[in-house]
Amino acid sequence: MPAASAIKVLIVDDQLTMRALVRAALQEIGFRDIGDAVDGEDGLQSLLSRPSHLVISDFNMPKLDGLGLLRAVRSQESLRKTAFIMLTGRADKELVQRAMQFGVNNYVVKPFSPASLRTKIEEVFGPLT
Repeated sequence: MPAASAIKVLIVDDQLTMRALVRAALQEIGFRDIGDAVDGEDGLQSLLSRPSHLVISDFNMPKLDGLGLLRAVRSQESLRKTAFIMLTGRADKELVQRAMQFGVNNYVVKPFSPASLRTKIEEVFGPLT
């Protein structure tokens, strides 16, 4: 059982408000080491310079969208095992299937609650302490 405080998280979303909401939910769950990035390109650079255990990424972003970021993460040997949760307002089957093909660990549909986010994270990491 990992402690939430021991897991490094990177939030990738082009909307400042959404990054703040995800950060607040993560802090409520017990996460402390939380970084953020404004789009997929920024997120990839952040991960290459400061690897994280978990990426929570929006799907729809400029420059490099969530699927593009997921593909880039899975193609990098040093990042391949990073847990990746897609955050999206779209829960359509095609998006979910494409994300699964590229190796997404889970997805969260907006709007979400801290409890639902915790459940999705625990489905990847196991129970958090």
